[in-house]
Amino acid sequence: MRPEARQGDMTRFVARALLLPALVTAAAILVKGYAQPGDGFSAGVVASLGVLLQYMAFGKEEAERLLPLPPAGLLCFGGLLFALTIAAVPLLLGDPPLTHYPPPGEEPIHLGTLELITAVAFDLGIFLLVFSFSLGVMRLISATREEGEE
Repeated sequence: MRPEARQGDMTRFVARALLLPALVTAAAILVKGYAQPGDGFSAGVVASLGVLLQYMAFGKEEAERLLPLPPAGLLCFGGLLFALTIAAVPLLLGDPPLTHYPPPGEEPIHLGTLELITAVAFDLGIFLLVFSFSLGVMRLISATREEGEE
């Protein structure tokens, strides 16, 4: 077996092995970002890097077969709309934009150890925006590259 073939197999193995840890790390950053360093933006970047590694190791068609994700534009629009809604709802309640609920001093609802506050929802919208934008750029670059090869 040629060294290039072994190197390609190793790259694919490492890419596949790192996908789940990258996504789990992104989820951890997403849900703990409001209390510790990190946020939806950082989580989106980490998840994007895991998916980017799949595109680089396997190519566009195989990566999309492994990760059947919806159209990037739809996800991007949904994330933006969700984040803007979370930011604007306080205006309807007479508070400044981006006011977090529940207010300080009140006990938030808990889902296990996760505190369900509006900062988590806003970070989810930012995560979707960053991740889907990165996904769209990856798809565009890989499609352009494949067109150039043909």
